[in-house]
Amino acid sequence: MRGDSGTARRFVAVHLPWLAVDALRRREPSLAGQAIATWQAVGNRRTLICVDAPHLHAGQALADAQAMLPDLVLRPAEPAGEAELLQRLGHWALRFTPIVALDAPDGLILDVTGCTDLFGGELSILAEVESCFRRASYRARVGMAGNADAAAALVRAGHNGVVVPVGGDLAAIGALPVTTLRLPGEIASGLARLGLLTLGDVLRQPRAPLTRRFGRPLLDALDFASGARARPLTLVQPPVALLAIRSFLEPIVTRPAIDRAVDALLDELCAVLEEAGRGARRLSLLAFRVDSDVQEVAIGVGSPSRDAAHLRRLFAEPLGTLEPDLGFERMILRATETNALGARQLSGLGGAGQAGEQERMLSKLIDRLSQHAVLWRAAPTGSHWPEDSFAPVDPYAVPEITDGWEERRRPVRLLPQPKELAVVAEVPDGPPARLRLDGQVHRVRHAAGPERLEPEWWGDKHDRPRRDYFRVETEEGSRLWVCRLGIDRPSAPARWFLHGVMA
Repeated sequence: MRGDSGTARRFVAVHLPWLAVDALRRREPSLAGQAIATWQAVGNRRTLICVDAPHLHAGQALADAQAMLPDLVLRPAEPAGEAELLQRLGHWALRFTPIVALDAPDGLILDVTGCTDLFGGELSILAEVESCFRRASYRARVGMAGNADAAAALVRAGHNGVVVPVGGDLAAIGALPVTTLRLPGEIASGLARLGLLTLGDVLRQPRAPLTRRFGRPLLDALDFASGARARPLTLVQPPVALLAIRSFLEPIVTRPAIDRAVDALLDELCAVLEEAGRGARRLSLLAFRVDSDVQEVAIGVGSPSRDAAHLRRLFAEPLGTLEPDLGFERMILRATETNALGARQLSGLGGAGQAGEQERMLSKLIDRLSQHAVLWRAAPTGSHWPEDSFAPVDPYAVPEITDGWEERRRPVRLLPQPKELAVVAEVPDGPPARLRLDGQVHRVRHAAGPERLEPEWWGDKHDRPRRDYFRVETEEGSRLWVCRLGIDRPSAPARWFLHGVMA
């Protein structure tokens, strides 16, 4: 097969038979050296999908594998995650050729026609591809042939580093087992019953009887492997470059000139983000000085955004840290972290549209405040102890409110360290009537309670004493949250503490 220019087509097949296992070992370094496999339910049977263990193979029953190797580490297969990983590896492989195709579920096809000389020849490019995957901790088999399916059949048969000469595809695949074509199970078993075990055996048969017995899928697979027809490939599209670049005829020095340059870069980048359906979470501005110095300022937002005006306000203060000296001759604005962001429906009818606008305004306010302070939002933890009942979370997170959280009447502010009080109560177990705080005596006008808190048996602080909390209002108008300890020891005098201030 030759291209339009007369150059012989050359394809590199990359087979990643341990893709899922290698990915797990990258995520969990503690699995290094251990036998590991992924499994999936197929009908009512659980089978191994990807396995790296002695005497085990993909398709084997999970129960049999566990009986043969009790120490086998098992993880459920993640087909969606593995497909996404293969897509990312396809983008990564664009370093070798601009034409890369997915060969799901665990392979890639690289059209290296006209590219081999850039790497020192066909053997050299194969070695480089295999070496790059190995350095990334992915074991790969690679092979080259004149068509994609012949190369894929070779590597899936276990060959590695094989280069088939131009015009030698049929001879190279003749001895390969029929299973390398990845045919449906009934076709492969039917060919085996006829004694047709290799591709050469099948290719030598008359086509009409094969068609009547096995249908079109077999003939298509044979045509693709032999090069009689080219199989349509699912090409990997290069990721969109989410950046904007400006070079200046004269170096810029003043702040107004820098602001105008950043404004233009933001407008251009936001247009690129809109076309890509993305929103920026983090932006980085690189400023190149004429003396080869490179300075960087960055901003981040909580929710994805491509609002140039909002991003411009966030850049206002960081730009003041730039030191132009003799001037900047080039600037690059990059979106270093993005998320999907679809188009917004503008509505003047209120309702959901109005709520969405309020949410966006709140997000912008948080972005601006975050430039000057560390912000967080309180989220309930499930504990009823006041000091453990909430935890700081990302200000953009929407915490899940547990049942009964809103009914709790707790103070707006807890004291970092409770203050001990001297309290006089009208009855021994009753609410405070007078209390001494910071050397002053305060008479209590109203008191409500007690709210009794028992130890949490499920936590690591189950030995805490019981507490009684009272909400009190003094004659001066202060509203306090006070706590009484000593309920567990009736013979000992009670101790009182100020724990918070009510709103």
